[in-house]
Amino acid sequence: MKPHSKQGQQGIAIIEFSICATVYFMVLFAVIEMGRLMFTLNVLDEVTRRGARLAAVCPVTENTQVINKAIFNGQVIPGLAPEHVSINYFQSDLTPVGNPVTGLEDIAYVRVQIEGFELRLLIPFVNFEINSPPFSTTVLAESLGVSPPGAVIGAGITC
Repeated sequence: MKPHSKQGQQGIAIIEFSICATVYFMVLFAVIEMGRLMFTLNVLDEVTRRGARLAAVCPVTENTQVINKAIFNGQVIPGLAPEHVSINYFQSDLTPVGNPVTGLEDIAYVRVQIEGFELRLLIPFVNFEINSPPFSTTVLAESLGVSPPGAVIGAGITC
């Protein structure tokens, strides 16, 4: 038997490398995207926490400013818009307050929710979106932007 010549093996290494490199880079991008997905889910949870904290101490008439501050003005997660975030006010028995502006004394809890946010993954050759689970945070209502007469204002959170 005649051994294989070196000339007959040219190009095999390039084909093997291209197959292995394709699989390697697909796995690498998938790992990076899973990290980005976990980061995004953690930021969405932080947005609800931050929004609930702000809504508990800011006036109920400033919900637009509260939402924009909670979502970091849209600079951290692309695609996260104020339409995905809602602020709800509840009485002590967890029934919704009809009109928070006129029923200010009835508000006991504040809830911020994120719903309907879709995250597009950037894995090569795979193009799909993931619907995030709904996130919500409920906290006790605090001042709701109302300060008692004679209180020092400006030491806490600005709305």
